[in-house]
Amino acid sequence: MVQKTNIRNLTLAELKNQFTGMGEKAFRAKQVYEWLWKKNAHSFEEMSNLSVKLRDQLNELFFIDAIALDDQQISSDKTIKCAFHAGEKQVIEGVLIPTASRTTACISSQVGCSLACKFCATGRLKLMKNLSAGEIVDQVVYLKNQAEQRYNKSLTNIVYMGMGEPLLNYKNMLRSTEIITSEEGLGMSPKRITVSTAGIAKMIKKLGDDEVKFNLALSLHAANDKKRSRIMEINDTNNLEVLADSLKYFYSKTGTRITFEYIIFKDFNDALEDAQELAEFCKNVPCKINIIEYNPIDDGEFQQASRAKVDAFAAFLEERNLIVNIRRSRGKDIDAACGQLANKNKAIELKERVLK
Repeated sequence: MVQKTNIRNLTLAELKNQFTGMGEKAFRAKQVYEWLWKKNAHSFEEMSNLSVKLRDQLNELFFIDAIALDDQQISSDKTIKCAFHAGEKQVIEGVLIPTASRTTACISSQVGCSLACKFCATGRLKLMKNLSAGEIVDQVVYLKNQAEQRYNKSLTNIVYMGMGEPLLNYKNMLRSTEIITSEEGLGMSPKRITVSTAGIAKMIKKLGDDEVKFNLALSLHAANDKKRSRIMEINDTNNLEVLADSLKYFYSKTGTRITFEYIIFKDFNDALEDAQELAEFCKNVPCKINIIEYNPIDDGEFQQASRAKVDAFAAFLEERNLIVNIRRSRGKDIDAACGQLANKNKAIELKERVLK
């Protein structure tokens, strides 16, 4: 029996080589490539400008690793959370976040996560697999279609801030951004894409070496090693000094300003002393700061900081000429807000019951 190849793992050049090896014209490969990425075809039967014989041949040699929608919830603020089936008993989530100024797709890069950050629901799931580039792009396409069909809006931004650590699925993450930005794919500007990391220093440097064009965000949450290690185990092996060095290297290679994500917790990292430490860390590279409202998960270990504390924290940073945005939560009523993914979801609950 022929071992089938995932056709979406092939570049256009590799696909052309496959087709010429089959005795087909190279232009057929481009037709198939457009079906896969421009038209997001999930079966060879959809490729109507190919002969039946060629479609049968493709079915014998290749497969398409498409994801499928399992469950969808719509928030009172119009945020849409989608649960996608990405293999046997495996579910990932993607979120569409429409606002007055932008429409953002928040997408996952892994099924589960290995980093176990204490404030994040996804971190409580074990890592089950890396998503392929195709499975990542499928989320973007589905959310893009939802934006257009439900809200008559174009997708303006993509953030790799869903389930998983993108830099621990480096090859597929990078390939997915190439597809999203290429003319043969979705044709979006790389400046509309932000990849968020918990802080894998050597991979941040690799992003610099690869001279990526998209934006980089670091989930910082504390500019103090003791505090950061308490909530993020990754800081034990990638401390603030090591991260600062990697960020300087990334900036020297790309010239791209870094975004620091700072979830603000009540009585943990919301004092002006914390703001002062953050301001000091920001001296390492040109940056902007997103202060993110915390969204509690079930055990209540951390709580949301008060509005007054958040505003005072932001004002302190702004007085030091730092660029600061306060990100208010969206989709909280359907557990679609930052840190809540994989917390409550019908599809995930069903999979959990099957696994027991």
